[in-house]
Amino acid sequence: MAKFNTRAARPTARGPVTTTGTTTTYEGGAAYARETKSDLVLLAVTNMVGEDTFYESAGDRDDRFATLVRAVAVDDPAWTAGFVAWLRTGAGMRSASLVAAAEAVDARLTAGLHGDNRQIVDAALHRPDEPGEFLAYWTARHGRRIPKPVKRGLADAVQRLYSERALLKYDTGSKGYRFADVIDLVHPSPADGKPWQGDLFRHALDRRHNRDTELPAGLRTIAANTALRADAAADPSVLLDADRLRAAGMTWEDVLSLAGSALPKARLWESVAPSMGVMALIRNLRNFDEAGVSDEAAEAIARRIGEPATIAESRLFPYRFLSAYRAAPSLRWGHALDKALAASCANVPALPGRTLVLVDTSGSMQSCISAKSVVRHVDIAALFAIVLAHRGAAVDLVGYANGYFHHPLTPGGSVLRAIDAFDRRIGEVGHGTETVAALKATYEGHDRVVLISDMQAFHYPGAAGSGDGGRGVSVSEAIPAGVPMFGINTSGYAATGIDSSRPNRYEIGGFSDKLFTMMDLLGRGRDAGWPWESARKA
Repeated sequence: MAKFNTRAARPTARGPVTTTGTTTTYEGGAAYARETKSDLVLLAVTNMVGEDTFYESAGDRDDRFATLVRAVAVDDPAWTAGFVAWLRTGAGMRSASLVAAAEAVDARLTAGLHGDNRQIVDAALHRPDEPGEFLAYWTARHGRRIPKPVKRGLADAVQRLYSERALLKYDTGSKGYRFADVIDLVHPSPADGKPWQGDLFRHALDRRHNRDTELPAGLRTIAANTALRADAAADPSVLLDADRLRAAGMTWEDVLSLAGSALPKARLWESVAPSMGVMALIRNLRNFDEAGVSDEAAEAIARRIGEPATIAESRLFPYRFLSAYRAAPSLRWGHALDKALAASCANVPALPGRTLVLVDTSGSMQSCISAKSVVRHVDIAALFAIVLAHRGAAVDLVGYANGYFHHPLTPGGSVLRAIDAFDRRIGEVGHGTETVAALKATYEGHDRVVLISDMQAFHYPGAAGSGDGGRGVSVSEAIPAGVPMFGINTSGYAATGIDSSRPNRYEIGGFSDKLFTMMDLLGRGRDAGWPWESARKA
């Protein structure tokens, strides 16, 4: 009888995140330390920068991030360049990629390394306000001297990003570094194929320094904006012309500010909504309802919110739609937000066989991801768990803390309503982190385990005479070695319960559905390298 060559045989894949030794979690559980690149990536994809977390202060967390970036940037410049670009565009981490680029370049210049620095700066900047953000961080952290590679990388980004609409939207007096300040410091030339940028740069300088000069004729959007503002001062009703608002590059903030109380809010929102982006739309669903926009206007907004191509282009994190759903007073947005959430989770795979999905509902997971957000780590965990459950053929969903609870699922139901139903049970079984106990109690021959947690498990004692020196049983040791375990890390702390140096133990992290691309590869027995390296090889 065959021992190895059976239908159940499958190759063991390798993931990029690896561990190097043992340590303990913040709660005293058996844990593992990652090698430097792995530690950096897991922290980067969950790091909001400048934000306290349950176990780490903002200062400690940011210092750890900077230290990791600087070490890797000197040791492996090519890897770092790919990582920074992917962190901004693939993982969608805006502040973290900006900080990573600045610290990487400073470390490399300090070490006398000059190649790739310009490209690293440019790769981190993808929104028109980010060159100014980068300069503000750089000067606060490294002083007013701006090295040439940094200036050139910023100039490259300015050529890509600065436009008339960008100036109107982002060049505001609240910024420390305005468009003109960036232009003054880096001296960009107009990009090839954009001869109008010369006029734009001059106008940005003129308006920053309050020069009463004539607007260049080629800047038609700015001219339309100026004319509309002048007309609105005499007759606010011009702000109800949706086509004119779009042609003038008017933001919804500007429109509401100019109109004041002179116009009905419902008609004003109906006029500006067609030119608003998806993020602006979902942030204002409550305002639409409170203003009383018509059903016809609401249907048009809902169609845009639920359009898969629009959502893919927006690159919004899935939790944004959960937050919008909870903030909206009416039910008329629910279906569109469900569709948007599904589109934003396009990379979540269907799981064959039986899957155990465990969601950590402990006290640390109930902290918010940032000071300005009402979304908690446990909300993100529940979101991914419910989406996985809806995609899988046979998923057992379990929440745990000091104890555990099995959570029923309704096939074909609303994902957003299912998340709310799960969240209502948080606290039902305490606030501790008895991960090993929950695994041992709920694993029943499943084909895989997906654990969504901050990986800070409590101590679980080993058997008498186990020879573990009192360290106890780790999360990785709680189920049979041949069963794949995927740890989805929501917080990026340095210690983890997942020993990814072992076969069938994988750790991934972040707030984007992109993390599931790696999970899908590993689940099918295929090795998965770092995403930016895999893309380059392909």
